[in-house]
Amino acid sequence: MVSFINSLFDAFGSGVVVPGTGFALQNRGAGFTLEEGLPNTVAPGKRPFHTLIPGFVTRSTQSGEEPWMSFGVMGGSIQPQGHVQVLLNLLVFGMNIQEAIDAPRFRSYDGVRVGLEWPVADSVRRQLEAMGHRVMLLDPGNAGGSQAIIRLEHGYVAGSDPRKDGEAVGY
Repeated sequence: MVSFINSLFDAFGSGVVVPGTGFALQNRGAGFTLEEGLPNTVAPGKRPFHTLIPGFVTRSTQSGEEPWMSFGVMGGSIQPQGHVQVLLNLLVFGMNIQEAIDAPRFRSYDGVRVGLEWPVADSVRRQLEAMGHRVMLLDPGNAGGSQAIIRLEHGYVAGSDPRKDGEAVGY
């Protein structure tokens, strides 16, 4: 199993399409800065901070650790938040992989701002507002997109997010 996240970054990557190929080049280098002394200052051997975090989960068996799930939630800063939400849906709330991916998401922004997808109940919104959060509607395009493959005893099962293009493939 492999977890692979391909990203152009920004609206259309670098905006450069390689002649004769049909694919655009990424611009992840935009995460660097020329300002001295910052974590993402350009320097030999450094990599920029970014949010590409493909996930891989193992499980303990009698024979040791074995691969269980490859997954990812794409979409900027929603990635680590989305990873946790998908894992909680699977491991704590007992959802299957497609249910875990389809479930409504929330996204924490700076300060007390939090975005909730529309299926989240109004009672939850009111409770968050009563605790001092600034609650806003989270557009589907800002909720990330996820794909996952889980290894079963005899084969695999996969899920793919309807929020974005993509697919989970196994054979």
